[in-house]
Amino acid sequence: MPQTKLALIGCGGMGQSHLRRFHILSDRLELKAAVDVNLETAQSIASQFPSVVAVDDFRTVLDEVDAVLIALPHHLHHPVALECIEAGKHVLLEKPMANSEAECIELIDAAQRRSVVLMIAYCMRFHPLITRLKEALDARIAGDLFQLSIWTEQHTERSPSSWMCRAETLGGGQLFSHGCHYIDLLLWYLGQPLRGMHLGTNRGTPWMEREGTSNVCLEFQDGRIGYHFGTWGARGSRLRYTFHAHCDEGMLEADITGKQLVLHRGSERQILCQLSNSGKHTENEMGHFLDCIERDETPKTNGPAALKSLRTIWRLYQAEEEAAWADLSDL
Repeated sequence: MPQTKLALIGCGGMGQSHLRRFHILSDRLELKAAVDVNLETAQSIASQFPSVVAVDDFRTVLDEVDAVLIALPHHLHHPVALECIEAGKHVLLEKPMANSEAECIELIDAAQRRSVVLMIAYCMRFHPLITRLKEALDARIAGDLFQLSIWTEQHTERSPSSWMCRAETLGGGQLFSHGCHYIDLLLWYLGQPLRGMHLGTNRGTPWMEREGTSNVCLEFQDGRIGYHFGTWGARGSRLRYTFHAHCDEGMLEADITGKQLVLHRGSERQILCQLSNSGKHTENEMGHFLDCIERDETPKTNGPAALKSLRTIWRLYQAEEEAAWADLSDL
């Protein structure tokens, strides 16, 4: 089977965090171009791969590739992705899809019209511990799930003038930028939410225009509850990246930092999965993207699914301003 030829658009921190996928999948994927407005940044990526060109304008290489991976500031997702889709290219677009509902819908409609794959890069959906936790919950090995809690504690500080700190370019605050991963996962694990609430603050993260710390509580069908705490202001942490799935016969713990999936029953502790390496496992995400291109299939993290999680966040934001619960029953 011929290799898929791809351009990496955006070679900054997020783009560089995904480089190992190109090495691991080199039998199926050929990186043809590294694109960044800072040409030196693009050249630093290109120098790590044979025959990769470095350019500062993505339009100059679209004729040479089948697909693009877009890892740009959030406010640039929509215009760049739309132009690539209209050029007939398959798009793996970093989360969040876009900064407004109208922009998301325009990307979804364009991809359907052009018959190309539009996949949103919710890499956590493809993390081995996350998928094993889903399998364990579906198999009810700890009984019936009634509460799923997710903690993500990190220190992410930028200059207040950075696009990552301004609500207009980021699209919101910490919840929109990073928490969208975990809202997506809560909906994937628990199904249709009924209502929810959000409390956020930039106390402790004064560099953020909107919240740098976020608390979300969602009520799902059948009385199940999902909770997410995320902060970019952690000066110390014990949980770091951890999932606790409380069931009526035990508790499943996905310790992302410790690379373990553990079943707790009273004082008993059973390791169900132990990973040998850490990281985002983005090669699994890219492998799924290539599968969808090669087989003409719909991605698991497709446009409509990603839009549903973003609609959840936008409604949570609106309800927070009104000091009310968000109605999520018609998402």
